[in-house]
Amino acid sequence: MLTRRHFIITTSALFSAAAAGPALSSTQPTAAEKAAWDAQVSPPGFDPATSNPWGLDPRFLPQRVVANDGLAPGDIHVDAVARYLYHIEEGGTAMRYGVAIGRGDLYEPGTYTIKRKVEWPHWTPTQSMIEREPEVYAQYEDGMEPGPSNALGSRALYLYVGDRDTYLRIHGTPYPRSIGSRASSGCVRMVMAHINQLYPRVELGSTAYLYSADDSVFPRS
Repeated sequence: MLTRRHFIITTSALFSAAAAGPALSSTQPTAAEKAAWDAQVSPPGFDPATSNPWGLDPRFLPQRVVANDGLAPGDIHVDAVARYLYHIEEGGTAMRYGVAIGRGDLYEPGTYTIKRKVEWPHWTPTQSMIEREPEVYAQYEDGMEPGPSNALGSRALYLYVGDRDTYLRIHGTPYPRSIGSRASSGCVRMVMAHINQLYPRVELGSTAYLYSADDSVFPRS
């Protein structure tokens, strides 16, 4: 059982520099399309610590923070209460990002392995999503092509348990104003410009810990 001993301790230091279903379509975006879309979802002169055209609470902007001893570099920890994702770095620090999580009982705490990464992914809602909200998802039962309006956004990290795809993702979202809320069908959402920064730093085989929405992972004042 995970305890607070494993959790992240945040600091006020600002960052200073340096469920979705399987894809059915075989159409892949070109490198030129990906570059154009990346430019479209990144604010001009993008600075992770200060750029905020989305009107987010400033605490959800990327920050470098101090991590507890013993946390493995490369792993991801999601605080479902504070709505933070931490990516653990070498040297005892972590990058912290604001996220949105699954609404109601759709959020699934657990320990997962990142076994797949995709830039500008396809998206297909699961059958359970279609059955639960046909008015929202039935129109996409044959899949949605990649692009800035795609439900998985610009990047997706695919969460597995063993060799089983859970259909849970950490992904970009075309709805950045949902960050800080419980809004998804189970996945962890990030601002597209933020996950674009995180994506190349995450290695396949890394572990993602999604903590309970009933327990904060940092001390309360």
